[in-house]
Amino acid sequence: MPNPRLTGLGCGLFCAAAMFVLACLDRLLFESSPTVYGVLFLLVSALTAVWVRRGDLASVPVVVPIAFAAGLPPLTGLGGGLGAHLMGLLTALAVQAGWLYGGTLVAGLIVTVRKVRLMARKAAERQAAQGGRGPGVQGGRGRAGQDGRGQGVRGGRGPAMAAHVRQRAAQPRPRPQRRTV
Repeated sequence: MPNPRLTGLGCGLFCAAAMFVLACLDRLLFESSPTVYGVLFLLVSALTAVWVRRGDLASVPVVVPIAFAAGLPPLTGLGGGLGAHLMGLLTALAVQAGWLYGGTLVAGLIVTVRKVRLMARKAAERQAAQGGRGPGVQGGRGRAGQDGRGQGVRGGRGPAMAAHVRQRAAQPRPRPQRRTV
C-alpha cells in the first residue's frame, strides 16, 4: 500500500482532483448516482486523513468538504446556464449533506486518533529522554518533599544547598556591559 505524506495544499489538491474524477466516472457509469458519489467520498476522505503529514493534520477537516463541493459540478448537469448550474450545485449540497457530514466526520476521527497517538509518542520520547523518570518523580524521591524513606526534605535540597542559595542571593550581581557599535 502506498504511504505518501501530503502537505495541506497537496491534500486539498489530491482530494479535490480525486472527487472530480470520481464524479465524472459516476456520471458515465452510474448515471450520477448520489449514493455512489457519497460512498466514494467516504473512501477519499479516509485516504486523505491517512496520507496527510503530521504537521498538517488540522487541514484535513477543512479540505474534505471543499473537495466534496469541487466534485459536484459533473453530477448536477451542464444545461440551463449559470443560474441553473449554481442552483443545481446548491441543491445537491443540501440533499447530500449526510454524505458531506459523514465524510468530514470520518476524516476528523482519523485525524484526531493520529494526533492523540502523536502526542502520546512525543510524551513517551520526552520521558525516555529524562531517563525514565515520570513527571512527579525526581532524583528517586517519591512524593515531593520526601525522600524514599518518608523523611521530610526541604524542596529536595539539603542544608548545604540551602546555605549555598542564601549565599548566592546575598552577593551583588555584576551587570553585563552593553556593546555599542
